[in-house]
Amino acid sequence: MSSSLSSSAPVATPRKLTSQDFRTLGLAALGGALEFYDFIIFVFFATVIGKLFFPPDMPDWLVLIQTFGIFAAGYLVRPIGGVVLAHFGDTFGRKKVFAFSILLMSLSTLGMAVMPTYATIGVFAPILLVTMRILQGAAIGGEVPGAWTFVAEHVPFRRVGFACGFLASGLSLGILLGSSIATVINTVFTPDAIAAGAWRIPFFLGGIFGLLSVWMRRWLQETPIFAEMKASRALAPEMPLKTVLRDHLRGVIISIILTWILSASIVVTTLMTATLLQKIYGYTAQQSLAATSFGTLFLIVSTSAAGAIVDRIGSGRFFTIAGIVFGAATWAFYSLASTSITTVFVLYAVMGLAVGMVGAVPYVMVRAFPARVRFTGLSFSYNVSYAIFGGMTPIAVTTALAINPMAHAWYLLFIAALTTGVGIYLSFYGETVESDAGIEELTTRLGKS
Repeated sequence: MSSSLSSSAPVATPRKLTSQDFRTLGLAALGGALEFYDFIIFVFFATVIGKLFFPPDMPDWLVLIQTFGIFAAGYLVRPIGGVVLAHFGDTFGRKKVFAFSILLMSLSTLGMAVMPTYATIGVFAPILLVTMRILQGAAIGGEVPGAWTFVAEHVPFRRVGFACGFLASGLSLGILLGSSIATVINTVFTPDAIAAGAWRIPFFLGGIFGLLSVWMRRWLQETPIFAEMKASRALAPEMPLKTVLRDHLRGVIISIILTWILSASIVVTTLMTATLLQKIYGYTAQQSLAATSFGTLFLIVSTSAAGAIVDRIGSGRFFTIAGIVFGAATWAFYSLASTSITTVFVLYAVMGLAVGMVGAVPYVMVRAFPARVRFTGLSFSYNVSYAIFGGMTPIAVTTALAINPMAHAWYLLFIAALTTGVGIYLSFYGETVESDAGIEELTTRLGKS
């Protein structure tokens, strides 16, 4: 069974979480929530944005394809932005890149809020829109891996799972915040008022709150691990990505698979299910969105819980069991969702708790790479996997639905089996995948404990 520690060196007595640790976690989670809000708010207003930023004589289907193509561009640029920002994070410090990523996201979101439309500047409107979306993708590519690295290197190694799970709760909160703001805008304003300018409000809010988060993050301190590496001249002597691909391929592969599990779980159960409930199960848009928001509340709670549990029992046992629970919960939900709206709410709560297993994913990923290349290894694996599997999941599931009306449920059963398979692998080989993480890590290895 995978152990909490894989080093044979003596380990300093782990300290408890302090008020400073909780402040660090809070600021990191808040920033992550706002960045995720900024990144996904685009999809809730894709239709109106498409009509405003493309020629009026274009067919609606072509406008929608181009608009979602711009949305996808944000995903496709994530690996490039993530690797570049991670390179600087491993070379010059976590804190600087951590602050820069949310600044870049805030400014690009504000840029989208004030952009002139096609009626004003013609073809330059969609060009500007693509540019802002690319900048958003670069920012989010560095934010999530950077946040996981940052909190994991601040807290005691026996609390790395909880810290990363708590951060995942913040990201889930960002999704809930985005859907809630979109619901309010669509309730308060008429379609004509939204097209006339109300669509800009959520982007203004995201940009302003993002800048506030930048200001708040100035109180964060550089991670003790990076500070000690810099002081002892233990930073990577060559390009971090080269070291990762040459020496830590096992960590890259397991991190890519875990990110696949994370992205597929979130995309299908959270982002796609509101539409599935309408098209397949016959519920209204209001009922579907309410159920999705209800399930997301349980997801927010369970991601932190998953992190705390994996700290105690290890990644092997956790994912072996979590895959079974996830498979049972998702199959029950999609099999019985047509029964009644009450059944949908109850089973969505259960499914939300089960999906919370993704809160334990970064526990393995931050421990799969040594500190000197951790940011780069995590960022490369996460962003490449998310660009491929996160981007392809909606297309693959939607296409398969034409063949089998339960294709979404079968896909999640496959993800559940993959999760259990990863758990079994980690039970036997976890110690060769995971390394220590936390303040004690470098101190112990340098013999300073």
